[in-house]
Formats: sequence, structure tokens, C-alpha cells
Amino acid sequence: MINIGIVDDHAIVRSGLRQFLSEHVDLRVVGEAANGREAIDLVRTHEIDVLVMDLSMPGQSGLDALAMLRAKAPDMGILILSGYPEEHYAINLIRQGASGYLNKECEPKEIVEAIRTISLGRRYLTPTVADLLAQQLNRKDDAPPHEQLSEREFQVFLKLAKGETAGDIAKSLSLSVKTVSTYRTRLMEKMGLSSNSDLTYYALKNKLID
Repeated sequence: MINIGIVDDHAIVRSGLRQFLSEHVDLRVVGEAANGREAIDLVRTHEIDVLVMDLSMPGQSGLDALAMLRAKAPDMGILILSGYPEEHYAINLIRQGASGYLNKECEPKEIVEAIRTISLGRRYLTPTVADLLAQQLNRKDDAPPHEQLSEREFQVFLKLAKGETAGDIAKSLSLSVKTVSTYRTRLMEKMGLSSNSDLTYYALKNKLID
């Protein structure tokens, strides 16, 4: 039996996933959460083999929670199920410890296939993601600027692009304001940008935020 946790801020999505997964005899949903902070509590209180998690959620997002979830449950599989296309987030997230990445427009049976693969301790790579990884290996020098950011820099970049202040970011990531400012300076240099409005424009243009 594969124990599953579902993390999504939409109750209708959680309900639909729970119903669909319950139709498979080897899968059991043992808990749900509506954001990254609740996901960490869920992992602390339940034995979970595979966590199926959305990215964009109010409060603490899936991206913010990923490192802490990895630290708390290093053997647990994490399947990102997101509305964002693979090319925007998949590579960064797999590099940061996600076990697989699916777009919400995928066939439902692919979610089951991914969960079963990940429960065996393997990564689940769709042909699209595998192709993106192959492309990245071949083009280290001309990768998009945001793919050259570290995990923390990428987190800070997305929050700045959404209009969050250094104080807000420091609080949500448990960092000092000075550290956030250092990350901001570093990522601005790497990306060749000069203002927060540049960051927002870049993120919108590359469909990293809505």
C-alpha cells in the first residue's frame, strides 16, 4: 500500500484527487494540506510515501516548503502537480529535490503511474522534462538567466517579482532582511536586471508568475 498526502489550496482539487486515487487498490490518501506550512505539519504527523503537491498556494508555497520537506522526510517522494508548464519550473524543482513534475493538464492515469514509480525510490520524468534536462546538459552557457540561480536566489526572485517586500520575504523564509538584500543583489547581477519592476516583467514574460 502506498500512503499519499495531497497538498493543494483548492478543496475541489484535493477532493477530486482523493476520489480518483481511492479507485486504485494499492493507493491510500492518508492526509491533506492547503499550503506548504500545513504540508510540513502533515509530513510530521503521518507516514507518507509520496506527497502530491501544488506549487502556487497562498501563505507558504510548494517551492518554499520543498527544502524543509526534504530535510524532514529525505526518503519521501515528492510529486509536483502544477498548473505551470514543465519548461517553466520542472528543471529547477527536480534540481532542488522534487521526484517528478506533472502539469495539471496531464491524463489522470499518468498521476497514478508517477506515484507508483516515485514510491519505488525513482524519479518520474515525462518525455518533455527528460528532453528539457537533455537540452540543459547541452547548453550550459546559454541557459535562461533564471535557470542559473541557486535555489534560494530563485525563491527570492519569485517573491520579489510578485511584489513582496524584503521584510515579507525575510519573515516567510526565516532569513534576515540583510540576507534577503544580499540574495537580491546577487540574483540581479546574474540576471542582468536593475530593478524589481524588471524582475516582475521578466517573470511575467517567461510565465513564471500569473
